[in-house]
Amino acid sequence: MSKRVKLIHVSARRKTSVARVTVREGKGRIRVNNKPLELLSPALVRDKILEPLLLAGDEIRKRLDIKVKVQGGGIMSQADAARMAIARALVSWTRSKTLRNLFLSYDRSMLAGDPRQKEPKKFGGPGARRRRQKSYR
Repeated sequence: MSKRVKLIHVSARRKTSVARVTVREGKGRIRVNNKPLELLSPALVRDKILEPLLLAGDEIRKRLDIKVKVQGGGIMSQADAARMAIARALVSWTRSKTLRNLFLSYDRSMLAGDPRQKEPKKFGGPGARRRRQKSYR
């Protein structure tokens, strides 16, 4: 008879980035795209991904192994998507209302996604809104 392993899969999106997180019982290892989190650069991205774990505390962080797969978008939107997915996974793992309320009071975008997208470019100008200036002189 095999032992049942508690495993949670959560995903989150930010702009065009998609993060998929797998959480299982372990020794506190965190891997992002099969690299240890400590090797991820720049440091701002690392700190952004660690935010939910620091808020949750060491007692939760030290017993979980977190595997994050992120693709699409830029480096900061990937970090935001990973942060959101980790926060959702921690709330799902602990089933704690206090942790959920802590995340919501700290920053609502940790659990609730931000639906904003880049506006598509239109004809007649170099960007979405910018047009050539007119001069009547």
